[in-house]
Amino acid sequence: MKPWLICLLAGAVLMSAKSHSGTVVVRPSSTPFNAFAVRDRVLQQDQWQESLRQQQQIIMIQSLPLGCLAVRLPFAYFSCGQQFYRPYQYRDKPVYIQIDPPMSDSPSQ
Repeated sequence: MKPWLICLLAGAVLMSAKSHSGTVVVRPSSTPFNAFAVRDRVLQQDQWQESLRQQQQIIMIQSLPLGCLAVRLPFAYFSCGQQFYRPYQYRDKPVYIQIDPPMSDSPSQ
């Protein structure tokens, strides 16, 4: 086979392959931006998704029981007695996924 034909075929294969990348956001240099905060947020989301994968059974409800308390740290969740739920959007509707008890960032006493 001729070398130019091989190059042409290789180019066609490379051009036909789809490439996927994450979302690209362009900001003006005058806008303040904290890359470390974005990194930490993405890391929290990845950790939460991984913990969901490891659960044997995922319990999802459409409304919280009465008496639940909203908690913000170490991430946003609801404490309902001995049960804990994290808010999630599913098909543009809020649902709540039962999670294991979150670890506190505060030092134990």
